[in-house]
Amino acid sequence: MEAFLEMMAASRGAARPTLLAYGKDLAHLGAFLAPTPLATATADQLGAYMRALGRGGTSPATSARRRSALRQFYRFLVEEGRRGDDPAARLDAPRRGRPLPKLLGQDEAAALLATARAAGDDAQARRLTAIVELLYGSGLRVAELASLRLTAIDRSGTFLRVRGKGAKERLAPLNPSAHGAILRYLEVRGSFLPRGQPQNPHLFASRGAAGHLTTARIAQVLKELAQAAGIDPARLSPHVLRHAFATHLLDHGADLRAVQQMLGHADIATTQIYTHVAGERLRRIVETHHPLAVKPRVSRAK
Repeated sequence: MEAFLEMMAASRGAARPTLLAYGKDLAHLGAFLAPTPLATATADQLGAYMRALGRGGTSPATSARRRSALRQFYRFLVEEGRRGDDPAARLDAPRRGRPLPKLLGQDEAAALLATARAAGDDAQARRLTAIVELLYGSGLRVAELASLRLTAIDRSGTFLRVRGKGAKERLAPLNPSAHGAILRYLEVRGSFLPRGQPQNPHLFASRGAAGHLTTARIAQVLKELAQAAGIDPARLSPHVLRHAFATHLLDHGADLRAVQQMLGHADIATTQIYTHVAGERLRRIVETHHPLAVKPRVSRAK
């Protein structure tokens, strides 16, 4: 298992959270198989494990992740010559519905930005505004935002070089408003630098162990901002702003392939979920406002 995780990190660029999840998933399988070693499991045993997950109330999403982990693990064993067959090759995928992303209206996104800009002109307020501008204006994942480096900003100020999943680099848009927010934040960035680390390379530097703002802290400040803007904090997260970026682009006629590239999706099917969101919104508008859809009022005879 250790060799497998090392391969995932070195050859496939798996991030630390992914490696930790795979390690836990394989340990969970190992506990189920005991005393049978992981490497000698049969197809029947793996099938029994997946069925046990379903009976035990494991969510489809978690079952799918565990199936992915064990499929990659046993494929690795075959490729390394540690066994001649792949017992996970025929495992059925758990049925799972694809939930629609949480919606954040354009007026709500505007309210968030207005509240952030009105929070003041100190270092904390400038940093908060830059965070919201980048999440909503560039569609970044929260981990991508947290780990952004100063060198990610193109000299023209029109795009960012983002290192996404699988260590793949892409260009993300940087609109003039977001670029301006970053420039204002850079004027006060020194107040966040760790002591003794004047050369900290991260855009959102922090005195914490990581050297940059954590994803948990970013989520926390967004909840606080939502509260101040009169929005239910439970409805807002960094990923909701990424959803809003994609949905609002499509609402205004953006090309699906272009949105896919900006989001860094490997498969356009992942991006197409946003077309369902936009389509559902349009359906509700028609049902509510179109004269043929609105039920006529029945006048009562006097």
